[in-house]
Amino acid sequence: MSQALEDHAGALPGAWMVVQWMGAHVFKVGPGDKAKVFAIFADKTERVTLKCKDAETASFLIEIGAAEKAPHLPRGGWVAFSLNDTDEDDLRERIETSYDVVRATLTKAQQADLPPR
Repeated sequence: MSQALEDHAGALPGAWMVVQWMGAHVFKVGPGDKAKVFAIFADKTERVTLKCKDAETASFLIEIGAAEKAPHLPRGGWVAFSLNDTDEDDLRERIETSYDVVRATLTKAQQADLPPR
């Protein structure tokens, strides 16, 4: 499932991947050093870390046991989902939400340089 989800993340307009942070596949949107992270796939833990639309949604998902606190991003609405215990279609939607939330934080000029969504 991880590869299909990574392919999905990489297919979003202007998204690209870099391997960093102990081998994690980190998906970003935006230009070069100004790019922002929207998904982190950690093979060793079989989790994907994503940004929720707001901190309340993140808290709710953690409270109901659907997600965990993101280990290295404990604030700002970031949570980690198990790749084994979360429905693939749900994760696809959550990847797109994370992408949209992060893309919206880019400057207007950076957003204008990206392919349309």
